[in-house]
Amino acid sequence: MTVSGPPYQRIAADLRRRITGGELAPGDRLPSTRQIARDWNVALATATKVLALLHAEGLVRARPRVGTVVAGAPEPAPSAGAGAGQPAGGSRQSRTGTEHELTRQRVVRAGIEIADTEGLDGLSMRGVAARLGVSAMSPYRYVDGKEHLVVLMADEAYGEEGYPDAPPPDWRAHLELVGRTLWRLHRRHPWLAQVTPLTRPLPLANLATHADRSLAALDGLGFTDAEMLDRQILLYAHVQGLATHLESEARAAATSGLSDEEWMERQGPAMDAMVTSGRYPTFGRVLGTLTETGYDLDLDALFELGLGYLLDSVAADSARRQRGAAPA
Repeated sequence: MTVSGPPYQRIAADLRRRITGGELAPGDRLPSTRQIARDWNVALATATKVLALLHAEGLVRARPRVGTVVAGAPEPAPSAGAGAGQPAGGSRQSRTGTEHELTRQRVVRAGIEIADTEGLDGLSMRGVAARLGVSAMSPYRYVDGKEHLVVLMADEAYGEEGYPDAPPPDWRAHLELVGRTLWRLHRRHPWLAQVTPLTRPLPLANLATHADRSLAALDGLGFTDAEMLDRQILLYAHVQGLATHLESEARAAATSGLSDEEWMERQGPAMDAMVTSGRYPTFGRVLGTLTETGYDLDLDALFELGLGYLLDSVAADSARRQRGAAPA
């Protein structure tokens, strides 16, 4: 059956048919907004409305770092007279009720949900409005625009985890707690790594909580205030630096449509040529060995490795300071 109406309704009807017909099973990933825009030749805002409509119908759900997936036990497709042609948010009456219930918190959480699945490139004020089922201008009553929204989203995300009132008595355990807490937050929200550059820090109250805990752990180890701040920044930079690859990986998978394994297979011939060229003897030997034995790039393991090196350096510098020597 051909569905008339705006493009987003026609695209949603096609995806809805594939879901209710079993072609897309629960847990299967739907096309991202970028894929929808490319495959159907529509704007990103239109693609966002497609997923928002299916989300409002309960057919799909967001899964962080995976994307939009089919929800369990999809309901039958609505009939033409029972909502199939309605915009996200339903009738005018229900839309008005949603408008009245709109808050800054809901706008911010909707932005976080979109960024978690689509990245910051897929975030737009229109997309937030579509997800909430309100008019395109409604979110502007609570935030000034996308830039302001991203700042509020970052502050909200950094506040999702706190610390016990009584910190670990050992400075190392205290810093480990801060580092691992920040890593979990960045893993949950990979886009965070793009929001707060080291050279232009944002005054985020919840991020300051993590910085304060880092500095508290370093206090009393013999460092000057500047030396303490340097080490706090290094800890954050370690988390942020690795986390940038989480966002890049998700973006590359969305734009290329290739899994990590598929991408590596395509790079195989070029990698083999480098290994056998003789121009990079040590790199070639190591890569050749690992090709035989296997190697998985594990960002969690690299985070722990780097955290250990960083804390070992803090311990060594503190011991030098307490002996009266300057830190290395």
